[in-house]
Amino acid sequence: MSITTTAAAFEALYGAPPDGVWAAPGRVNLIGEYTDFNDGFVLPLALPHTTVAAVSRRDDGVLRLHSADAGGGIVQLSVDSPAPLSGGGWAAYPAGVVRALREAGHPVTGADVHLTSTVPTGAGLSSSAALEVAVALALDELFGLGLSRPELARLAQRAENAFVGVPCGVMDQMAAACAVAGHALHLDTRDLSYRQVPFDPAREGLRLLVVDTRVKHALGDGAYAERRAGCEAGARALGARALRDVSAVRLPEALARLTDATVRRYVRHVVTDNARVERTIALLDAGDVRAVGPVLTEGHASLRDDLRVSCPELDLVVGTAVAAGALGARMTGGGFGGSAVVLVDADRADAVATAVTGAFAGAGYAAPGIFPAVPSAGARRL
Repeated sequence: MSITTTAAAFEALYGAPPDGVWAAPGRVNLIGEYTDFNDGFVLPLALPHTTVAAVSRRDDGVLRLHSADAGGGIVQLSVDSPAPLSGGGWAAYPAGVVRALREAGHPVTGADVHLTSTVPTGAGLSSSAALEVAVALALDELFGLGLSRPELARLAQRAENAFVGVPCGVMDQMAAACAVAGHALHLDTRDLSYRQVPFDPAREGLRLLVVDTRVKHALGDGAYAERRAGCEAGARALGARALRDVSAVRLPEALARLTDATVRRYVRHVVTDNARVERTIALLDAGDVRAVGPVLTEGHASLRDDLRVSCPELDLVVGTAVAAGALGARMTGGGFGGSAVVLVDADRADAVATAVTGAFAGAGYAAPGIFPAVPSAGARRL
């Protein structure tokens, strides 16, 4: 949706033009899954799909929220207790951002907000982080808070953890806040240091496809929190601050010390996926983008077998894509549905997409959504 259209919709709702319009992107994670809450490494990139927020400042303690995509009217809250309607829903995210800002001592005194988004929901592409970061950036600028991008990301994460109740790591918000077009974001989630790693598949004659399975299995409910707890238990058992501190070289020794088979699997995934991030970055720095493909496929096997967060649809994408000539593929995001990424030669992309779509039809699944992931810009004022 254009700036003009979003601003006009805001004015129709609230009776005056917005003070500004901001956008933040969805993201896809190239490699490094379930590592961010273990103080580990991740390598996301921003998508061209964005959540757009038209926002005006208020000074009367009133917070008014509207989503063009969720349906329904304006949700009105007080900034002193910005609890959304019973059951939470989409309004919990922007309200949570306001609460996180105010709890951190920032004088946010109200706002009118109109939201619209092209980030697919339920696809593991971080539509919630895009919403949070777009609103956080708008409020930062409107109230002159002077926050850095990592500070904005931490506050957006706080909104989701403490207010929405999702124990996510900080990767999604950092990708939305800090990404640069033509790059992947090498993020150290312990201290939020990051580096922009050049990643332009098209320049290498490649494409990175996102395959949205369009499914989300109920098995995923609570599974993220359970795995986070299991990883934390593994770190405690090994006397480590976090699994980031467990060396891949000494992993066999560490695994031998763990008596719980489930925790052992979780630890093995996290430690090896941290190593896969570092291998991928070394390959990108060396200009060997094609060699990243097998690392992706190896990562999927770990997510499927050790972390056990894949599902038949995601496994079908990966298996079919590789069999059809892709360089590599893996699920991305929280799993149990959502999306996969596929690295493929540009001249094979259509054939691989056709093979995956045909495999879904043959299995009786609904047709997947398939589109290229073009590394894009992070949050900005439009």
